Amino acid sequence: MPEWLHEIELRAKALFNKRRLQRDLADELAFHQAMLREKFEREDRDLENVPASVHQSFGDAHRWHERLTELWQFRWLENLLRDLSFAARILHKSPGFTSVALLTLILGIGTNAAVFSLVNGLLLRPLPVPHAEELLILRQLPSGFGYSFCIPVFRLLEKRTDVFQDVFAFTNHEFQVRNGNRNESHGGALVSGQFFAGLGVPPQLGRYLNATDDQPGGATSGLAAVISDQFWKTWFNHAPDVVGSKLILDNVAFTVVGVMPRSFIGAEITSRPQIYAALAIEPLVDAPFNNTASGYHSWWFRVAARRKPGMSVAQTNAALRAISGPLVQEAIPDSQFRIDYKTQEQLYLSAESGSTGYSFLRKDFRYPLLVVFVLCGAVLLLACLNLASLLLARAAAREREIATRLAIGATRRRVIQQLLVESVLLSFTGTLAGFAVAPLTARFLSFFITNNYSDLDTSVDIRVLLFAAGIGVLCTLVIGLVPALHASFGSVQTQMRQGAQNLRRARSQRLLGNLMLTAEVALTLIVVIGAGLLGTSLMRVYRTGLGFDGHGLLLVDLDITKQSWKAPAVLQFYREFADEAARIPGVGNVTYAMPTPFSGSTSWDDWYSNSKKQTLYASSIAPDYFQTMRIPLLTGRDFAWADTYVTPLKVVLNQAAAQYFFPIADPVGQQIRDSDGKNAKTYEVIGVVGNTKYADLREAVRPMVYKPLTQDDLKTPVYTFVLRISGKPGPAIDAIRNLTVRLAPGAPEPNFLTMDRQINEAISSMRMIVMLAVFFAICALLVTAIGLYGTLAYSTSRRTSEIGIRMALGAQRKQVVWLVFRENAIVAVIGSLAGMGVALLASRALTTLLYNTSSHDLPVMLLSVAALGAIACIASLLPALHAAHIEPIEAIRYE
Repeated sequence: MPEWLHEIELRAKALFNKRRLQRDLADELAFHQAMLREKFEREDRDLENVPASVHQSFGDAHRWHERLTELWQFRWLENLLRDLSFAARILHKSPGFTSVALLTLILGIGTNAAVFSLVNGLLLRPLPVPHAEELLILRQLPSGFGYSFCIPVFRLLEKRTDVFQDVFAFTNHEFQVRNGNRNESHGGALVSGQFFAGLGVPPQLGRYLNATDDQPGGATSGLAAVISDQFWKTWFNHAPDVVGSKLILDNVAFTVVGVMPRSFIGAEITSRPQIYAALAIEPLVDAPFNNTASGYHSWWFRVAARRKPGMSVAQTNAALRAISGPLVQEAIPDSQFRIDYKTQEQLYLSAESGSTGYSFLRKDFRYPLLVVFVLCGAVLLLACLNLASLLLARAAAREREIATRLAIGATRRRVIQQLLVESVLLSFTGTLAGFAVAPLTARFLSFFITNNYSDLDTSVDIRVLLFAAGIGVLCTLVIGLVPALHASFGSVQTQMRQGAQNLRRARSQRLLGNLMLTAEVALTLIVVIGAGLLGTSLMRVYRTGLGFDGHGLLLVDLDITKQSWKAPAVLQFYREFADEAARIPGVGNVTYAMPTPFSGSTSWDDWYSNSKKQTLYASSIAPDYFQTMRIPLLTGRDFAWADTYVTPLKVVLNQAAAQYFFPIADPVGQQIRDSDGKNAKTYEVIGVVGNTKYADLREAVRPMVYKPLTQDDLKTPVYTFVLRISGKPGPAIDAIRNLTVRLAPGAPEPNFLTMDRQINEAISSMRMIVMLAVFFAICALLVTAIGLYGTLAYSTSRRTSEIGIRMALGAQRKQVVWLVFRENAIVAVIGSLAGMGVALLASRALTTLLYNTSSHDLPVMLLSVAALGAIACIASLLPALHAAHIEPIEAIRYE
């Protein structure tokens, strides 16, 4: 064994045998001293002088003990442990400072770790499948249908083994699972034959779906379904013979052929399908609807692929672009349909990395989350600057202690290390505490921003751990390095000496602390202005007016598509259900519509009148819809139950559509068409109602047409009940559940949602960023207030003698208040000016998130400055008022 390795081994063993080695060393030194004493005694020396002779000859036994101990110690480790012990004692003796420091760090690090966990779960975490980096998500460009695909395009693409190793499709589907004589809703997915093979995760029981299952009517052995581990547990109680069991899904019999592992989540990160069935049997489980038969007129699922070995994403895209033209042309014979309506370019296919799976949330939340992450970084930087200023002021108060250490032999490197260890201990403790609260915070944010899609995985992984460790190191460097270097700078004589040189040093320290506070104030103002702009924008979104009264509206989604009722019976059920619901106590008006405002589902088409053409939002509604929604009827009449198939087709226009089509003439009695071809249907306008927002609160009012559901030609329409209720919705919800069991005993339990919540969910990304921005702004103001107060309090305590002398010489209390107060006032003014300048430039990044609000909104900026000024005044007045009550005699005796 090499000598250096043997030495390391001996020192490592010594770590675990320290007490024995210390005892042996003490015995060894005592033995040598005893031998020396015997030697001197044999030499007939004076017995009284023997101890002195031994000490003179042997030296200091304690010093020998220390030097010999160092031979089998890791000296740096021993010093570090001593520094940690000393730092813990110092922090324990300053509970106020330690508490403020830890709370500040928990605030800064905890929020950053939580938001990063959310960003990681939504944007960075790879799917738990083998070689996730090989996965691709396909989409239409230049815009087309985005990530949605139709059956003709996919089936041709599925055969292109020259471009991909596997191509597979997937879409969420809500299955109605028969349980006795009732149906229960369970989330699932329809997937193509290569879905499981493409993801590469084998089942834990049985087999997964393959190409033979993904054909009309299923395989010759019957329709197959694969279930998740969770469904296996809840439905079959983990029965080992589950393979071969029967399930009735959407009134169709299926055989369970496999169970997927618990870790398998599919290809969409925000959903956890419980049941998987083949894409080709969609007409059976989706009846009476049939997206498959609609061909290229129905784009309803997502497509992913696995790259061929050795092909990069760029090479795959080049190959995909080469085949796009012929493939799309073969799948979509209509040449006009293949042209993007915005850019007038031919549609083509493109691929992007699919290692993190697919999520519809990324489009809405990618930029807001990045903005929130920047705000988190600003709060963390504020926390670091705040603690650095406090540590700098604290180090100034410990100047005598540090000078004494240097005077008795400590090196500057050793002093800097000891001060840095305090910062490391603070940062490490704050990081652990912040990291502990981060998962719960991230889970709350996930639940909040995803509108109850709580399947987003925000758990801790190696990325979150590395991120937390990284910001912990950053905090240590920012918090501790500058105060440590500044505290150990200068000669020992200067630090020990009173007078002009010491005064200059104190001024230098105050200047550095003030510079940090100025940067802190500027950064705080930037965060507050950003939050003010976003908050003002959100308030203006709400104040734009919906055009209807959303308060007190309860929405009830009841799925009766599997009841085997035809259109007349369905319409009769809806009318009977509405009549019964209207008798429930607390329920006023009852109507239904498809779709409802801000539901996330929209319907639009081109409508014509004479030579005019306009794209109109459309909604099918029942009579009394306008009264229930409290949309004003401006002219004409509402729909009636007598407006049936045998009467002329009728519509009601909103004010914007009426003004476009009939700017001069009275719209009532006029006619409009739903197309410009031979099969166009003509509708009579029977009324005009007020404008309402429909799809997005932030968009301008759009022209809209309302059609009566009594003239709807859908075979099995699905409508949402809209109830105007008074009081809390709980009793009405219970009564509607009982009504559903009585009138539609086989239907699953209805879903309930208030209109207020639906509106909030429609702008969830904006609400999320505003609420978090306001939260971070409050945190920034709080951190800045703590920094201003703490630093000024330390500075004032060091000037106690000076203040006492000033008051003894005749200074008034108000002059003392101003003397202390102006120190922070100057910092606040300079910081506000700097922050205002930077905010004018940085606020442009928020332009895309603002609504009817300028990025340079003057009232918002002035109010932000006023809020920051008020916080700074409060934080500064407390130490100033305390200084004014110092007694001169006690102050002079302070030192």
